[in-house]
Amino acid sequence: MAALKVGCPKEIKEQENRVALTPGGARQLVRKGAEVFVQKGAGDGAAYADEEYEQAGALLVDHADELFASAELIVKVKEPQEAEISMLRPEHVLFTYLHLAASRELTLGLMGSGATAIGYETVRVGDRLPLLEPMSEVAGRMSVLVGAYHLAKHTGGRGTLLGGVPGVLPGRVTILGGGTCGVNAAKVATGIGAETTILELSSERMTWLDTALPAARTLYSSESALVDLLPHTDLLIGAVLVPGARAPKLVDREMLRLMKPGAVLVDIAVDQGGCIETTRPTTHEKPIFTEEGVIHYCVANMPGAFARTSTQALTSVTLPYIETLALHGAEETIKIQPELSGGLQIAEGELLCHQVREAHEID
Repeated sequence: MAALKVGCPKEIKEQENRVALTPGGARQLVRKGAEVFVQKGAGDGAAYADEEYEQAGALLVDHADELFASAELIVKVKEPQEAEISMLRPEHVLFTYLHLAASRELTLGLMGSGATAIGYETVRVGDRLPLLEPMSEVAGRMSVLVGAYHLAKHTGGRGTLLGGVPGVLPGRVTILGGGTCGVNAAKVATGIGAETTILELSSERMTWLDTALPAARTLYSSESALVDLLPHTDLLIGAVLVPGARAPKLVDREMLRLMKPGAVLVDIAVDQGGCIETTRPTTHEKPIFTEEGVIHYCVANMPGAFARTSTQALTSVTLPYIETLALHGAEETIKIQPELSGGLQIAEGELLCHQVREAHEID
């Protein structure tokens, strides 16, 4: 079959600066025989100029509707917004982060478009989620940086320096979940000298964490453990993930009241609905709000703040799949790379991901 025409639009979600394809990625696809369309300005936020895409052999288009009309494989970073859903057609293959469990409206919109939608976040290789891991690494490391900043008194925080100083005890960080996000958060937290505790359910994972991060403590995740920890926690990081499903609510409003006024929480799981009851999505422009005296940082696209690093990390893992999809189409690609079947969430108007069906009670 002829190679699919690949389209890379400019992201229109608020404060999203990443781009789904680097000029180097575009060059590789062109060399393989694919026609690549890039919307003008798509790479600006990640410091990639239009000229770089032109030099790579991509065709620049002015507007998104022109790109969607020309391309068959649409590669993005974030879930399609309402204006983009209206441009999707049954012949399109959409490859991006979807996070459908967080939005019934988005789910129904994509089903109605007839397009094939493949989500990065549910592609599995063994126990790994390789297309989610790079962004989890960025978000995990970033969570401690932004949390430490918002603990400062001038931002409304408690005025606690996480690393402490000689003669003064360090701040305390509690991390919910010992996966990729949690591990990377713990690396930064222990690196600056904070007293760090990771709550985890898997005994096998706790054994690994104990070896890999000897400066952090591990604790079996339970409500009673949280009730004991929260009154002494300066920075709470929600890093719980159930692939494709809504994040479980581990901290309710009553438990949140146990935290000290001016403490900070960062809910990395906000894309999947958040693991803290009071979570609601925020933006990089207005990243925080306060509930029960606790500062909440719940930005739904955290890695977008470090757009160039995040773009490079993301495309390093997505490009092999993009290339195969472009050359062989979705159906044949799943035979060649069967792990991609886990990412296939919507096809021909049918919702295939059972976690999303359960989240929205869709038959």
